Amino acid sequence: MKKGNLSCGLIGLVAAALSAPTLFSSCAETSDVAQNALTTPGNPYLPLWEHIPDGEPYVFEDPDQPGKLRVYIYGSHDNLVTAYCGRDQVVWSASVDSLTQWRYDGVIFSVNRNANGELFTPDSLADVLYAPDVTLVTAPDGTKTYYLYPNNQCGGRNGMVCKSSRPDGPFEVCNWSKEDPNQTDGVLRFDPAVFVDDDGRIYGYWGFGRSYAAELDPNTMATVKPDTEIVEDMVSGMEQEGDFSFYEASSIRKIKDKYVFIYSRFTKEGEFGLPRSNYTLAYAYSDHPMGPFTYGGTIIDGRARGTDEQGNVIATATVDGNTHGSICEINGQWYVFYHRQTGTDEYARQAMVAPIEVLVEEGEGGKVEISEGEYTSEGFSLEGLNPLERHSAGIACWYTGPKVAVHEWPNNTFYGSYVAASYGTEKKFDAPYSLPDNSNPVVNNTDGSIVGYKYFNFDITKGKQDIALLLNLTPEGVDGTIDIMVDSPWESRGGQLLGTIDLKADMPKTLTELKVELSAISQLEGKHAIFLKFSSEVKEKSICTLEDFQFQCKR
Repeated sequence: MKKGNLSCGLIGLVAAALSAPTLFSSCAETSDVAQNALTTPGNPYLPLWEHIPDGEPYVFEDPDQPGKLRVYIYGSHDNLVTAYCGRDQVVWSASVDSLTQWRYDGVIFSVNRNANGELFTPDSLADVLYAPDVTLVTAPDGTKTYYLYPNNQCGGRNGMVCKSSRPDGPFEVCNWSKEDPNQTDGVLRFDPAVFVDDDGRIYGYWGFGRSYAAELDPNTMATVKPDTEIVEDMVSGMEQEGDFSFYEASSIRKIKDKYVFIYSRFTKEGEFGLPRSNYTLAYAYSDHPMGPFTYGGTIIDGRARGTDEQGNVIATATVDGNTHGSICEINGQWYVFYHRQTGTDEYARQAMVAPIEVLVEEGEGGKVEISEGEYTSEGFSLEGLNPLERHSAGIACWYTGPKVAVHEWPNNTFYGSYVAASYGTEKKFDAPYSLPDNSNPVVNNTDGSIVGYKYFNFDITKGKQDIALLLNLTPEGVDGTIDIMVDSPWESRGGQLLGTIDLKADMPKTLTELKVELSAISQLEGKHAIFLKFSSEVKEKSICTLEDFQFQCKR
């Protein structure tokens, strides 16, 4: 049975009453009606209290609804708070026909006992698990076995492999050593990726700074196939010559007749006009599962590259961090799955997604071209977010300050706006997308800060009357203004000022909803970005904390 039946869509979205003034529904016929619900997840696409980095997406058959397909996200679990990842791995899934409604399927794996059932430690602590991968083996009779590679970080158990008859587990270790009950047999190490080819042969990939690959023994799914060898430096590493610059995060896909290797790449100093960083996912491709590979390019940049008012390249989101993920085709549309950083360190990462295009030239020597995804607030809402639904401020895809933030691993020092980490309340599983839980506040909104959202679908408000923005925030005792801009933060680069909100130093420091008329929005159509620009005579002090917002109109 599934370990949870928690529908993460429109069920149970009405939040508990807030201390803020009444929130208003959109386009009321005659009067405004209270509505305290978030109804569009946006990007991150999972609830904002959940932290699933390193996501590997796979489309598998729903074991409870044969013939129906679901997308399953397998990642590590940032619940240690002060360090990477956690001591369990969970899975979320969604129907391929409803990608904005994600269901929590529960814990799929955790291990604190050895092959004999004895505790590893007196305090019963489970092993820390990093970025996993999953693969499916289908027997001639149709029996399905799912193999989980949990990336166990305990020495002697790094190559751990687990299996289950269901994609949502539970998974059990299947490669305990016969010589030592505290160890497992297997060649795979850091950030494993495993792939079953069309001919049934199985390949594994791993590495940190250097990349490795091997054909695996199908009898163990863990050890090197007899009479074959490990391939070292399958692609060039971060300190080696070559464009690949492999760092970590191995992932493998087969698209038509091409093998596509996705990984975290260390950029070169000055590449893209920015400092060196491993906050990108890149790809390489080959006609053969273990190469030789050809470097393809960048699939996503977690820094959200953009330009400032003078046209200089800048990071418009967190300036540095790590990322890990892969690509997946769902209903004919390709996506790149990755993660972003929240808070001031690298220990509260969230699952992100962006649409991409994948073109394959079949035949020996054919090219693979993958477009670079755009870092946005949309998630799976490819037509743009509904402006008339309430959104957490934390889906911001642009947050910059008066000075560039400083990254000193694992910490970031922000001089302006950033998305704070949140972990929800004890009731988060009851209504995962409700306001009290599904919210990342945007904090440290100092003079010169900019917060942006890409994109909203303003076809919905075209020609409507009395359009306003309802902004839910907490004033912080500073006189200041918030300019609402469309398309760009600067008029000199095509932006348009829609309206301004004034904040006064004597305003109560409590959650407050402010309303500003934005009549010009009625003329907009299609997708547009919205930016909030913060100004104050008081420097280096936050003007307010942003909680959530929505647009309002009347028919």
